[in-house]
Amino acid sequence: MRILITGAAGMIGRKLVSRLLKDGKLRGQAITAIELVDVVAAEWPQAAIKLNAHVGDLAEPDFVETLIATKPDVVYHLAGIVSGEAEANFELGYRVNMDGGRLLFEGLRKAKLAPRVVFTSSIAVFGAPFPAIIPDDFHLTPLTSYGAQKAMEELLLADYTRKGFFDGIGIRLPTICVRPGKPNKAASGFFSNIIREPLVGQEAILPVPRDVVHTHASPRSAINFLIHAAEIDGKLVGPRRNLTMPGVGVTVQDEIDALRRVAGDKAVALIKEVPDQTIGTIVAGWPTRFEAKRSRDLGFAAEKNFDEIIAAHIQDELGGKIA
Repeated sequence: MRILITGAAGMIGRKLVSRLLKDGKLRGQAITAIELVDVVAAEWPQAAIKLNAHVGDLAEPDFVETLIATKPDVVYHLAGIVSGEAEANFELGYRVNMDGGRLLFEGLRKAKLAPRVVFTSSIAVFGAPFPAIIPDDFHLTPLTSYGAQKAMEELLLADYTRKGFFDGIGIRLPTICVRPGKPNKAASGFFSNIIREPLVGQEAILPVPRDVVHTHASPRSAINFLIHAAEIDGKLVGPRRNLTMPGVGVTVQDEIDALRRVAGDKAVALIKEVPDQTIGTIVAGWPTRFEAKRSRDLGFAAEKNFDEIIAAHIQDELGGKIA
């Protein structure tokens, strides 16, 4: 079993690699090698499974050809420019999020390998106005360039799967929270910031009103989604290959209330409200809560409440301790 991971140096990519190394197998087969792909060089651990690092741009056909030559059995396509950066840099967003994915899919088609391809899409493929709970068959009307790019890749994945070029599963991730590390350029970053920073005694900025509603899942759940998406029987999924993942739909105030229950008033006092119109406009066009019945019926699962999401962060990233 050979696995190819694009965007391997990112937060989700690194956690996925760690999980694969720990499990040692996927789809019932022993993993023999993992191809790690990113635009930046990264340090990787010594492991019994062979790890091969590739640094390059997926929008370059020659680079993609070298990756396909490794003959992967499973491809995880995680690489992408985050939402805020894709909106601010139109050309870069389309080059990475659209062209990179298209060239990867084309390379797999031409090689006639027919691997399982797991693509991380986003709930940004949906656009307002929304019902209170968004059903699985809600139309794709993205209101950001990022959402449009993800929707285009979803359509390509479904069509390439229909033609038998590969066996694709697209998973629409909710906002992954609480993300470890430092703030990034994602418009959704504040959802993690207002929890992560106060838990270690640092100030965090809240740029949107407290009544904003959004759906979240922990990094731990995101990795479980990816593993399950690689192993699920494609026949059970049917022709609609892109699935909205389950998550916890809460208001920002609900997040803050959960933080108070876990870490107390001193932590909550570190959240400073500084409205940001740009972020507010982007977030206002995002979906809120999801039915996610198809994915749940297919065995995908997430946390039941936001307290569990915070607990997962404390256990996985903080050694079980808070400031």
